[in-house]
Amino acid sequence: MVSEYLKQNTADYHDAAEKLFNSEKIFNKTFTLEDYKKIIHTNYLMLLHSEDKIFSSLADKFGEKLQLDERKKLSLIEKDLKSLSLDNKAASHDLEFDNEHEALGAMYVIEGSTLGGNVIAKQLSKTEGFDGITFNFFGCYQENTGPMWKNFKEILDTEVAEENYNKVLSGAKKLYTFLLNVN
Repeated sequence: MVSEYLKQNTADYHDAAEKLFNSEKIFNKTFTLEDYKKIIHTNYLMLLHSEDKIFSSLADKFGEKLQLDERKKLSLIEKDLKSLSLDNKAASHDLEFDNEHEALGAMYVIEGSTLGGNVIAKQLSKTEGFDGITFNFFGCYQENTGPMWKNFKEILDTEVAEENYNKVLSGAKKLYTFLLNVN
């Protein structure tokens, strides 16, 4: 199953992202509003430079299966930017996906961040200093977070043949690399 292959082969990237964003501070309630602004700004740049490219690569074959219209998050994170008084900035480098498999790999990173984001939103909503923060991006699927992740993984695992696992992994690594290096 490609989802397990991705999980195993992107673990170092995932750990690096958690370190970059000081994720451990979320659970010991020392995460600050500045930490939150950093995570929102970086995820905004990731979505700004990847969402349209991913969705246009997948639209024909996967549009309905993956409920792509319901998975768009750029406008949600733009609301978070505005509420935090952050500027919309362009990224310092470009991002391209060579095929639908790479796009699926990149989408794996985004959907995974949504799964984790739901946990982050719940924790931060109980943390001092986060009163009045609307978690548009991190809370985007609300109670449907689990089912949306499950649906994504099922489609990924049924639609991607083993000979294409490396292409999917390549897309995930591209997006993780972008996320870890954008500023």
